[in-house]
Amino acid sequence: MLGFLIRAALVALGLWLATAWVDGVSIDTPSTLVLAGILLGVVNSVIRPIAILLTLPMTILTLGLFLLVINAGMVALVAWMLPGMHVTSFGAAFWTSILVSLVSFVGSWFVGGKGRVEVIRKKNY
Repeated sequence: MLGFLIRAALVALGLWLATAWVDGVSIDTPSTLVLAGILLGVVNSVIRPIAILLTLPMTILTLGLFLLVINAGMVALVAWMLPGMHVTSFGAAFWTSILVSLVSFVGSWFVGGKGRVEVIRKKNY
């Protein structure tokens, strides 16, 4: 549970950066931002695998690039489901998904599978 919450916080951080850097993305309140992070985590863990399975031929045909479209669709779905989060176009959803993915990728370097922050220490011999 702690791992999910930390990853949801990373997603919320990515969404916050997207509201600052991507035109066409806005989130009304901080509580909506937190809810969007949690909801995007749930959507990515439940609906995204189904969407990937249903679009597998297209994903194979495009050598995996269609996964970027699926990620943008998940961001747009969360914006559609959550009042207070606004995404105006596919391009805005696309760049938001790229930014959220990058923030989550960098954050996962420091967070283990169970949500523990990992510290790598170099031993001096």
